[in-house]
Amino acid sequence: MHFPVRTTAVLALLGLAAIAPLAQAQDNYPTKPIRLVVGFPAGGPTDVVARAFGEFAARSLGQPVVVDNKPGANTILAAEAVASAPPDGYTLLLGALNHTMIPALYSNRVKFDALRSFVPVCSMAVSPTVLVVGPSMPVKTLSEFLAAVRAKPGERTYATPGSGSGGHFASEQFNRLAGTRMNHIPYKGAAQAVTDLMGGQVDSSFATLGSVIPQVQSGKLRALAVASPQRSPLLPDVPTFEESGVKGYSADAWYGLLAPAGTPPEIVAKLTKASADFARVPATAEKLRGLGMQPQNTCGGAFTAQLDGEIKAATKTARELDLKLD
Repeated sequence: MHFPVRTTAVLALLGLAAIAPLAQAQDNYPTKPIRLVVGFPAGGPTDVVARAFGEFAARSLGQPVVVDNKPGANTILAAEAVASAPPDGYTLLLGALNHTMIPALYSNRVKFDALRSFVPVCSMAVSPTVLVVGPSMPVKTLSEFLAAVRAKPGERTYATPGSGSGGHFASEQFNRLAGTRMNHIPYKGAAQAVTDLMGGQVDSSFATLGSVIPQVQSGKLRALAVASPQRSPLLPDVPTFEESGVKGYSADAWYGLLAPAGTPPEIVAKLTKASADFARVPATAEKLRGLGMQPQNTCGGAFTAQLDGEIKAATKTARELDLKLD
């Protein structure tokens, strides 16, 4: 179909008129509160990072950032809510290591792609995994722990924030490397797992340092080893697994910001700046260290590549361990 020149010009102007408000909205972003969705209950390490970032981002972006805890289905409910939201920057996900394990564990019930349904903005904090024991397992070293576990194969218990969680993968990877068998006790979040660990209902946990640092520092839990290449500055007297004889075991957990796929680059750029500034500000770094975490500033393509690598590694591990949750 051919339009007269005048009609074509009018249509072009109408097209520009339609684009102009959208471009202006992106330039003015944000103009209303931002919803930051978290796939865990309040009180856990992911929630703590979300609230710290929310306070910072509210000042940086000039609009309130409302944390929306949406636990359930191993963070699938939260991720699904964000993946299906309008890509306008007003619904975001504060994700954690669990996010990259979803494709490895679920093949039927997930309505989104853990990588392609999102724009990975930035990873802002990282926390090492630490093996901790409670009063029901009074051992002082990793070697004593191994002896106790091997003396009762399949009887000693370990707590995690849920089946298929980062703690679950970290625990099973340890079992594979150390040649041990333990009984998995899943919880609906880290807070209750830690409570029962202190109460002696479970023996141990491969927990993120951020979820147990107050209890370790107060002596209510004992840390036996840290799953990082180097010792944590918060626990300088606690050896790494490598130092303690379990070679090749590393399990750092990240906390980062993701937006729905299709979010305009201009909005992503503003979110990236807020995320990167959050990780760089000395006051934030001090606050994160007090929570057992270290600031991390991995953004854009580097963050995307990190997630892609973790998804592939988790898929391989799940296949080897025959872990499937649907």
